[in-house]
Amino acid sequence: MRLLVVEDEEDLVDALRVGLVRAGYAVDVACDVAQAGEKLQVNSYDLVLLDLNLPGGDGFELCRALRGTDRGQAVRIIMVTARDRLDDRVRGLDEGADDYLVKPFAFPELLARVRALLRREPGNGTAILQVGDLRLDTSRVEAHSGGRALGLTPKEFGVLHYLMTRPGHVVSAEELLEHVWDEHADPFTNTVRVTVGNLRRKIGLDGVIETVIGKGYRLREGA
Repeated sequence: MRLLVVEDEEDLVDALRVGLVRAGYAVDVACDVAQAGEKLQVNSYDLVLLDLNLPGGDGFELCRALRGTDRGQAVRIIMVTARDRLDDRVRGLDEGADDYLVKPFAFPELLARVRALLRREPGNGTAILQVGDLRLDTSRVEAHSGGRALGLTPKEFGVLHYLMTRPGHVVSAEELLEHVWDEHADPFTNTVRVTVGNLRRKIGLDGVIETVIGKGYRLREGA
């Protein structure tokens, strides 16, 4: 899953980026409203961590503007801010935020809130995803096939996570690149094909990830 961190505190940005990448997420960063707006227009994010006090504007306005676009209807938004007044919390949720977290916060709590929001898809009521013999624990960042630990890299985990939230659906290489890799990924490389190939070998189940020629990849629902 791909996240955008909109935050101007460099130390906090660095800490969030390291922690979120270790948890298996692709992370882009914007340090002001203008930069965030540009990235939100170009890229599809699964979740945005949004500060309120930003150079060049206000997080409330950015949230409202994002919710007014087709692209912004599906993205999850967590406001992460030092503003702890009740009216700020209420306004944040009314402007379209899915959650509101006050600084300072414990990173495990932020991570749990991220996981909870990203589970808001059909069939994803817990941190555990199960498709056939495949089992994914998004809390522990662990994957198993038939009880056997797979030992996936962060990108392999991200691809499997994305496919397991859409079993039976064809997912293009471009969509995987958009949601599993960050903005520095080269769209002209074969990185998605190589990652899927490595993932197949580690899973070891013939045909569990099918190639649909000219369209992309599909995780068999029976797995």
